Amino acid sequence: MTSFKEVVSKEPWCLTMGRIKSLMVKRAAKQLLEGENLFNDTFEQNKKILKNTMPSKPIRNKIAGYIARLVRMKKLKQDGTTKPAIPAQ
Repeated sequence: MTSFKEVVSKEPWCLTMGRIKSLMVKRAAKQLLEGENLFNDTFEQNKKILKNTMPSKPIRNKIAGYIARLVRMKKLKQDGTTKPAIPAQ
C-alpha cells in the first residue's frame, strides 16, 4: 500500500483536491448529468442552470461545483490525459 507522502511526491496535483462531498450532492449531480446535457465544466454556467431547481443556495453551489468537476474529469478521460491541469495562481 502506498503512503500519502509517496503519492504527493509523484503527483503534486493531489494537494489541490477539493473537499469531500456528501452522498446527496454526488447522487443529485450524477442524476442531473444523466438526464440533461446542458452542463459544462464551468461552475458559473452550471449555477445558472440550477438556479430555479434547487431548494437552497449552498446545496445548489455544491452540486454545480461537483457537476463542473465531473464534466472536467470526463473531458480529461476522453482526451486521454490522466492528470487535471493545475490552475495558475
